[in-house]
Amino acid sequence: MKPLPRMISPRAHAIFDYVAAGAMFASAAWLWPRNKRAFVAALICAGTELGVGMLTDYPGRVRRVIHFGARREIDLGLAAMMATMPDFLGFDDEPEKKVFLAQGLAFTVLSELTDFPEEPERVERSRTRPRAA
Repeated sequence: MKPLPRMISPRAHAIFDYVAAGAMFASAAWLWPRNKRAFVAALICAGTELGVGMLTDYPGRVRRVIHFGARREIDLGLAAMMATMPDFLGFDDEPEKKVFLAQGLAFTVLSELTDFPEEPERVERSRTRPRAA
């Protein structure tokens, strides 16, 4: 089987990250009166996605905490976390499970279609020691 074409740019990936986090926060609000465990799971997923998105070194950003090239593995881990939250928090037999399966699927597809760089950029830092007085 041929690999999927990498057609999503880093900028589009960044936009999707924030939209996905917003969608999970909206899902949490929708889940609050229906299922408290699903509400907590949605908050955990939304907060994690927002945090990772804010720390990622998208092209053009100044802050470099998580290299964009590492996001493929992180996104696949987030997708697995989202898909297993219903089982982990004990609502896997309830209809709210579909929200998390859909979100996990969306993250898997996004990760497979994003054009990630091959190797992280190495930043050389000179180590200078303070001079003794």
